[in-house]
Amino acid sequence: MDTNELLKKVRQLEIKTRVLSRNVFAGEYHSAFKGRGMSFSEVREYQVGDDVRDIDWNVTARLGRPHTKLFEEERELTAVLMVDVSGSLNYGAYNGVGRDIVTEIAATLAFSAIQNNDKIGVIFYSDRIEQYIPPKKGRKHILYIIRQLLELEPEGQGTDLGNALEFLVNTQKKACSVFVISDFVGGGNFRKPLMFASRKHEMAAIQVYDRFMAELPSVGMIKVCDSETGEDLYVDSSSPKVRKAHAKHWADHQQQLSELLTAQGVDFVSLTTEDDYVTALRQLFDKRG
Repeated sequence: MDTNELLKKVRQLEIKTRVLSRNVFAGEYHSAFKGRGMSFSEVREYQVGDDVRDIDWNVTARLGRPHTKLFEEERELTAVLMVDVSGSLNYGAYNGVGRDIVTEIAATLAFSAIQNNDKIGVIFYSDRIEQYIPPKKGRKHILYIIRQLLELEPEGQGTDLGNALEFLVNTQKKACSVFVISDFVGGGNFRKPLMFASRKHEMAAIQVYDRFMAELPSVGMIKVCDSETGEDLYVDSSSPKVRKAHAKHWADHQQQLSELLTAQGVDFVSLTTEDDYVTALRQLFDKRG
């Protein structure tokens, strides 16, 4: 897309996702990600109901009246989006819709983060690290992220989530909140890297996929392309046996994925390209709240 078209799309996306983050998710995001503890705020005169353990004895002795310390939540966090930009995001029935939804989800989470004065960074990955945007704050930073979400053309075609998780652990030395956004298809064996990453960071997984991955339409012989390998395959989608086998394969995949993520304490939501991602994000925040 040309520069004017890109700027127009960035602006439209900013307006939509900023409204969502400000009016819909502000409180839910804050509740789901509570910060790293409490920090001292001020001292005031003791009131009935205050915790006696918080009495400031030095101030009390100096003024002759009981005073207590007040604390406030340390809100500043670092959030990292891990966005799968492999070929499968643009496969077959997606027609770009999947990538658009992933972009909106990522932008909504990014604006929710800066709304809470948090830093936000992004790891774009395929079978390699396509781009790393270190965590920062501010509107200009978010707009740059949105531009990359819209413009990035990956060099790799496959998916290697394990490699991306290792990169996460190596670059994020302090604990942060991590959102993995992917269809989780063809990601390789990432059990061990996930185990290490989830020990250090708060992890959440958001799966976005086309419904035809779960249920083939009955339209006769169809050519499908494995976007991860580029190989063309022909299948008879009108065959109940073929459709049943396809559905079972997907159901098994989903069960294994859910069990793997749950075992590592990773919160997980799944949605198709036809579902409302606002509802899915609310479900995710509810799990954490």
